[in-house]
Amino acid sequence: MSEPPAEQPGNGLIPLADSHCQNGAPRLGAAEIAAHLAALPGWTMQDQRIEKRFVFSAYHQPLAFVNAVAWIAERENHHPDLSVHYDQCVVAYATHSAGRVTLNDIICAAKIERLFA
Repeated sequence: MSEPPAEQPGNGLIPLADSHCQNGAPRLGAAEIAAHLAALPGWTMQDQRIEKRFVFSAYHQPLAFVNAVAWIAERENHHPDLSVHYDQCVVAYATHSAGRVTLNDIICAAKIERLFA
């Protein structure tokens, strides 16, 4: 699988968010993950996965957000772990079959980031 196109200033998420998940995506090394996370504001590496806490101003907003994330997950056939609370949602990605973070996780994080923007 090839890397997504090089990122450009001002629209670093576009190449990632426009990519699609591929079966058998290889694990990414720490340096690759760090480079991708630099383009994903607020996403961090935690216990072999990437995650971000999204905060909302009203109860119904995280519920609507979860439904949108579920749509992305189904379309990409790549599903995050979600933790939903009154005014927030934590999204965490790791590719279970690879035992770690793959480019598929980064792609889905970029799609969610574009959704939330």
